[in-house]
Amino acid sequence: MIRIGIVDDHAIVRSGLKQYFSEHVDLRVVGEAASGREAIDLVRTTEMDVLVMDLSMPGQSGIDALAMIRAKAPDVGVLILSGYPEAHYAMNLIRQGASGYLNKECEPLEIVEAIRTIALGKRYITPSVAQLLAQQLGRKSDAPPHEQLSERKFQVFLKLARGQTAGDIAEALSLSVKTVSTYRTRLMEKMALSSNSDLTYYALKNKLID
Repeated sequence: MIRIGIVDDHAIVRSGLKQYFSEHVDLRVVGEAASGREAIDLVRTTEMDVLVMDLSMPGQSGIDALAMIRAKAPDVGVLILSGYPEAHYAMNLIRQGASGYLNKECEPLEIVEAIRTIALGKRYITPSVAQLLAQQLGRKSDAPPHEQLSERKFQVFLKLARGQTAGDIAEALSLSVKTVSTYRTRLMEKMALSSNSDLTYYALKNKLID
């Protein structure tokens, strides 16, 4: 029996996934959460094999929660199920420890296939993500600027692009305001941008935020 946690801020999505998983004899939903912070609490208190998690949620997002989940529950597989296409986030998140990445437009049976693969301790790589991996290996330093950011800088970049203040970001990521300011300076240099509005424009242009 594969024990599953579901993390999505929409109750209808959680309910639909739970109902669908109940139709498979080897799957059992053992817990739900509506935010990244709740997801961290869920893996801390509930025994599970695979966490199916959305990215875009109010408060602490799936991106923010991933590193903490990896630290608290290193053996739990994390399948990202997002509305964003693979090209936007898959590479960054797989590098950060996600076990697989699926777009919400995928076939429902593919989610089950991914969960079963991840429960075996493997990564689930779709053909499109495999192509992205191959392209990245081929171009190395030619990757887009945001794909060359460290995990923390990428988190800070997304929050700045969404208009959050250094204080808000510091609180959300348990950092000091000074550290957030340092990250901002370094990522702006690395991405050759000069203002927060440049960050927002870059993120919108690359479809990293809505």
